[in-house]
Amino acid sequence: MTTHDRVDQEDGAGIGSMATAPGGVLDLLRVAAVALDVEGRIALWSPEAEQLFGYRAAEALGRRADKLLVHPKDRSAAVELFARVRAGDTWAGVFPVRRPDGSTLKVDFRTMGLRDAHGEGYALGLAADEGTVRRLETDLAVSGFLIGQSPVGLAVFDTELRWLRANPALQRMNSITEPQVRGLRVGEALPGLDCEAIEAAMRHVLESGEPLLDQQSIGRTPADPDHDHAWSESYYRLEDPSGRILGVAVSIMDISRRHRETSEIAEARERLAVIADASVRVGTTLDLRRTAQELADVTVPRLADLAAVDVLDSVVHREATPRVWTDGSARFRALAVAAGYPTDAVHAADPVGEIARYDPTRLITQCVREARPILVPHVTEQDVRRIARDDDAGRVLLREGVHSYIAAPLIARGSVLGTLSLHRTINPRPFDEEDLTLACELAIRAALCIDNARLYARERDAALTLQRSLLSQQPRDLDGLEIASRYLPAVSAAGGDWFDVLPLPDGRVGLVVGDVMGKGIHAAAIMGQLRTATRAFSRLELPPAQVLCHLDEITPSLGESIATCLYAVCDPRTGRCEMSTAGHLPPVLVHPGGDAELIDLPTGAPLGVGGVPFASVERELAEGALLALFTDGLVEKRHQSLDVGLHTLVQLLRRHQGPLERICDQVLAALHGAPDDDVALLLARLRCPRLPEASVVTVESG
Repeated sequence: MTTHDRVDQEDGAGIGSMATAPGGVLDLLRVAAVALDVEGRIALWSPEAEQLFGYRAAEALGRRADKLLVHPKDRSAAVELFARVRAGDTWAGVFPVRRPDGSTLKVDFRTMGLRDAHGEGYALGLAADEGTVRRLETDLAVSGFLIGQSPVGLAVFDTELRWLRANPALQRMNSITEPQVRGLRVGEALPGLDCEAIEAAMRHVLESGEPLLDQQSIGRTPADPDHDHAWSESYYRLEDPSGRILGVAVSIMDISRRHRETSEIAEARERLAVIADASVRVGTTLDLRRTAQELADVTVPRLADLAAVDVLDSVVHREATPRVWTDGSARFRALAVAAGYPTDAVHAADPVGEIARYDPTRLITQCVREARPILVPHVTEQDVRRIARDDDAGRVLLREGVHSYIAAPLIARGSVLGTLSLHRTINPRPFDEEDLTLACELAIRAALCIDNARLYARERDAALTLQRSLLSQQPRDLDGLEIASRYLPAVSAAGGDWFDVLPLPDGRVGLVVGDVMGKGIHAAAIMGQLRTATRAFSRLELPPAQVLCHLDEITPSLGESIATCLYAVCDPRTGRCEMSTAGHLPPVLVHPGGDAELIDLPTGAPLGVGGVPFASVERELAEGALLALFTDGLVEKRHQSLDVGLHTLVQLLRRHQGPLERICDQVLAALHGAPDDDVALLLARLRCPRLPEASVVTVESG
């Protein structure tokens, strides 16, 4: 093979390669070629001419063009133009052509003269439909206008995802010119973008042909290398009229402001959601530690990665005013710790329940002393020493990546109770002023709940102290009557339940159980007065109904409250038992054989209602019979009928025999672990009174 052959072959290969990629614009125009000889006859006729003019080659070749293609009224103009072209001139313009059906088609011509090897002259005309040419011109003008003047960034990439075009808006957006990016991949030109996601989107569009609209990405460009920007990107596949894939076009809009506003709105909504969540979740009980834990739990992970609640130890001890020591130090009690994910950072917080005294340099001490929040957006090692309880805890916090910190004071009714401490470790964003405002809002709301729990605990302690001082001491067994009792204050609040055992003349015994409506000191005080009045009236040896009548008359003078009461007088010598009730639950009678029943009593109105008479019922009690008096806290439960509780109590007393103390424990264990209401239970069992020793001897001697 000669060198010339090789060159031809290589050239042929190059031409073949180029021939596989025809121009799409020419296909769109369908340019027709027509050549006229010196006499104006059609010498050459392309297939596109057949499509454009409507004449087959056999019909056109050899015929005069002016007679075949031109209306008679336009022939003189056509002949003149033909002469100009033959003379070597060129002409471009629109000329009407007659089609075979007689219709006229406006055709855009480009004409020029040609010479063959013999010097013969020809006229060559390149023709295209005038409407198609105008549309293409308009499309190109609009495209050029959009690319050049559009405020939207536009980029074109080839099928290898290399940059071809970048309009001026995009060049300004990136601060990079088109020559600088042409031929580069996205990552090579703009490494601060999420290049993998962008190229993945372009590949998807190239392969599927489906556009991807409003794909949002965040990154940085040389135009603003120190701040993140957000963009909305839409991807489209580019094809020529024949369907050949040319590449990908991308439109880009900088939506940083919109993204920022949207983020701010979302953050504001999240803050409101956290506050709304806190209003539901914090303060569900009046328990101090439970309330503190609810506060810590509501802040993670939505606001912080780690949260701790510490209160002044004087708050736990229920002192009237929480205090900081005169030297600026403070004694704290850790009440709660919560983390949004498993982390050793929880071990750096003060252990829940422990007391720690911190000097004035510690941040939570400063927060309490100055009654103001503290924000440390970027925590340093020096800051950690003022945050952690000791060096070991500080090392744990640093190892877990603590980088931002907030201490918000717990302020209620003008007093600082403690602090809410918040840390960020895995959340990369540092705390800002908005986070500080939210933390303070949560702290204020929770502080009121904590203070309510503290004040309630003080009142409950006072009520319990008063109530226990007014209650009867553990009753002793009396001749002919075995006694046992239990009193349990409610978990939430002490009330006005009471019981009493009253020795009466002639060996009789008064059994009393009552319940003042309400809770706290007020109820306990009324209970004490009713108990004292009952004791006084019992000394008058009045029947139970009359005692209740007198109590009913004085109850309104004791305060705005009503009470229920059951009063029974038992005579162990005869077994007679007379009883009357003022709106109280009936007692349970357990017969010696083990059978048990609720004694049917006329209900009567509660004490303090007034004007309603009371009635008495008398029953004979056999030796060994057990009488159980109780308040409704023993048998009443939420979401359960009172009848169910009464039935359960009757069954328990029927099954359990033996010492009364053991029966009391068994009943309480079965019916209540942590009562919602006070519980009073009084058991009395009849036994034969002991006779004098001489009488016993006489009987035995006889």
